[in-house]
Amino acid sequence: MSTVVNKKLRGEVLRQRVLETALELFSTCGYFNTSIHDIRREADVSIGSIYHHFGNKEALAKALYDELLERMDAGLREVMERERGCRARCDGIIAFMFRAATDDPRTMRFVLESRHREFLPDEPPVCSSRPFMRMRECIEQGIASGEVCPIEVPVAATAAFGGAIRLVQLHLDGVLEKPLSRYLASMQDAAWRAIASDPPAPAKHLIKETEE
Repeated sequence: MSTVVNKKLRGEVLRQRVLETALELFSTCGYFNTSIHDIRREADVSIGSIYHHFGNKEALAKALYDELLERMDAGLREVMERERGCRARCDGIIAFMFRAATDDPRTMRFVLESRHREFLPDEPPVCSSRPFMRMRECIEQGIASGEVCPIEVPVAATAAFGGAIRLVQLHLDGVLEKPLSRYLASMQDAAWRAIASDPPAPAKHLIKETEE
């Protein structure tokens, strides 16, 4: 069967097949517990084709990491271009993260939970990657416009998005009592009240939801 598949898969199609298989195995078994032979077997391709496209397992992991960060950054860039005002952008960023964690948990698990620097030692920390820098830019613009209180940017960014990232991690661990989407409105409200220069009182429906 593998011979037939190898003849059919070529170029970018084969490359994407290998990347998707690596994502599945890295996110479930871990990088160090996954071998090139595991990826070859699950992807049903030849060892030679993997080495042709990626060179080795570390290069494959880097290609996967770069592609996932680009996907995430594209989503955040779309939010920043679509929304006007820091509040709307913060809400959109949190909504994007929740949606990504629900629709594609493997990607969020690999981006947020893998210890990338253990197997990609030359890569900067994930918090210095382009998607996280885009979140920082959102906060910097909010401070410049007066919407966000003038505190240190790392503090404001952590207050705005740290809670949402933690909820995503709890969702990925399967320990939340409700679906992640049920926490969206209250998380957006709490995040904004933490950084707004003139924070509004929590909405009545959010108070009621919290009490329930």
